[in-house]
Amino acid sequence: MKRVFALGLGLLFACQKSESPPNATPDETQKVVPAALGAAPATKADPVKDKYHGTEVSDPYRWLEDAKDPAVKAWSDAQNTYARAHLDRLPEAAALKARLTEILKAEVTSFLDAQLAGGRYFVKKRQPPKQQPFLVVLESLDAPDTGKVVLDPTVLDPSGTTALDWYVPSPDGRLVAVSLSKGGTESGDVSVLEVDTGKTIDGPIPRVNGGTAGGDLAWAKDGKGFYYTRYPRGEERPAEDRDFYQQLYFHALGTPGEQDRYELGQDLPRIAEIQLQLDRASGLLLATVQNGDGGEFAHYLKKADGQWAQLTTFADKIVQMTFGPNQDLYLISRNEAPRGKVLRMSLKKPDWKAAEVVVPEGEDTVVSDFWGTPTVLPTESRLYVEYQLGGPSELRVFDLAGKRLTGPEQLAVAAVGGVVRLEGEEILFQQGSFVEPLAYFRYDPGTGRTVKTGLANGKVADFEGVQVVREKAKSKDGTSIPVNLLLPKGFAKDGQGPMVITGYGGYGVNLEPRYNPGLAVLLEHGVAYGIANLRGGAEFGATWHDEGRLTKKQNVFDDFLGVLEHVVAEKYTNPKRLGITGGSNGGLLMGAALTQRPELMKAVVSFVGIYDMLRVELSSNGAFNVTEFGTVKDPAHFQALYAYSPYHHVKDGAGYPPILFLTGENDPRVDPMQSRKMTARLQAATANKVPVLLRTSSNSGHGGDVSLDERIAQTTDAYAFLLDQLGVK
Repeated sequence: MKRVFALGLGLLFACQKSESPPNATPDETQKVVPAALGAAPATKADPVKDKYHGTEVSDPYRWLEDAKDPAVKAWSDAQNTYARAHLDRLPEAAALKARLTEILKAEVTSFLDAQLAGGRYFVKKRQPPKQQPFLVVLESLDAPDTGKVVLDPTVLDPSGTTALDWYVPSPDGRLVAVSLSKGGTESGDVSVLEVDTGKTIDGPIPRVNGGTAGGDLAWAKDGKGFYYTRYPRGEERPAEDRDFYQQLYFHALGTPGEQDRYELGQDLPRIAEIQLQLDRASGLLLATVQNGDGGEFAHYLKKADGQWAQLTTFADKIVQMTFGPNQDLYLISRNEAPRGKVLRMSLKKPDWKAAEVVVPEGEDTVVSDFWGTPTVLPTESRLYVEYQLGGPSELRVFDLAGKRLTGPEQLAVAAVGGVVRLEGEEILFQQGSFVEPLAYFRYDPGTGRTVKTGLANGKVADFEGVQVVREKAKSKDGTSIPVNLLLPKGFAKDGQGPMVITGYGGYGVNLEPRYNPGLAVLLEHGVAYGIANLRGGAEFGATWHDEGRLTKKQNVFDDFLGVLEHVVAEKYTNPKRLGITGGSNGGLLMGAALTQRPELMKAVVSFVGIYDMLRVELSSNGAFNVTEFGTVKDPAHFQALYAYSPYHHVKDGAGYPPILFLTGENDPRVDPMQSRKMTARLQAATANKVPVLLRTSSNSGHGGDVSLDERIAQTTDAYAFLLDQLGVK
């Protein structure tokens, strides 16, 4: 289960209320650099020259790539000290931290990843002030407070840096397999627990989950063992290959791990990512294999005789498969259907080319999510399909012949997902919006009733009076780009209001409406917030993704810049009051935006970003990104990468906006050297002496499993910086 954690980091922030007017101009409320800050730490330039397809490229800070070098460690420590000298002097920092603590540690429960096994409901529960989510089992969906705690990572590790990556209950619900990792590494070992006692009865099995190919597990039908992914161990592969070559094994409970049986993977690509699905009725096992992170999938079925059969190849454009009744598989195909169509294929004759079209391609996009619950769920008489509507999503219902039926009640401008089959024809699904917290709902097609269950996230902040506006901006090539604007009560379109915009644009990831209590405080103080649905996502299908990847990646940046121009032209804000933020691939977006159009923004906060596009594929997870970004080995790819690589487009003497970089020392997805090199280059080049800060966390990684205290600390620094630069107290 590999997930893109950092895309939502830009939504975590909040600000502290004060008596100062929110629309005061920046010149009235802040100085660019505190007088006591002084110069940034000195960074030696030691250029290394490389030649790519006849083009010579100089890299002045190659030496900052080696995290083991004591000089690099000393440099990073000095940058942290320098950043703290600025951040700790920001006038609102202390009050902001107190307010964030009040919000994020409010004793309000939220729920995620609900599953049903053996008539019992499993769910991960987040309950501040606990540092990490924990696993509980419930007898009823309407009594979540009476659930039994199966595993609490903070009991194992009071520091809060051990995280539950994922869990898989056995078919009878008696046992549960859990993956645990530490310090943001995502390097997860699997243990098996008795649900009733919490006792560990097997494991740990090492190196099941990782930050490159993720990891997964599926129980055998009888619950006496399980199939699991694992990375190379010991001397099986050279050290440089230990984060690659994920393969599939079977473990029988109670037996030594050395006796585990190899199942699949020796002939798969080096960057294969394996996801598993068990059909509890037949015991058949489906393995979905992604070729890196670019959206190419192949499927393998373990037949009743124990042999594996390949059902599709990467070239077939079958992006998802799900078991259905009557020995059928339901497929999402993008073959000659970029917005997706649903097929039905008999397991008696598993030939996808002969599969029946159940739901043809339409105007909206069938969602396919390799990292989560299947987005097509068949029951005995119905087919539930998730659709993407350019940002918002909805759940539609069809009969097994493809006729659309009346479906569950749903919110407007919302997001749905997490569909789970309950007893009979009933389902459980999750929905929420920008102003309503996520909650699980039970839908009974027999009665037509949609009922909110007890698995409803608490509402710790009120969005009363907030206006949600969806507009279309124009990209450089004329493409319409959706942007969702959250406008605070009384917000005036006079061009003077402060605003923060975020985006992502990659990997086919859809930015959907999500309730974030921190934003309520931001909005209370006059700051508007925007979320852009850029190409590179899949909000409008495979074509939308393809138009923002490989040699067309520049479209993503043009889309985002078009959004910034739009909010200025429509007098929502002006460049002196406009901040931008993003993480991971969204950090690349920040780097491209600030180097290509620095005059469009006043401040930038960038989390765990990618900036040197010529070196990214040399890191472990960077190799998995080649199918999304391209490779310098290909001349056309190199030209595209070099044309936008932020690190290589920093200009000496240019006037860049103030920027705060944040990275995690243990990040397995984006090497922290990316942030180190970009910081050094900007500090050397910036002519107007604005702050260019780097904050490195020693106990976190890419962001998804950060402890609550570290989340508060990062958010405090990020938002104190942004609000200071935008002139909002």
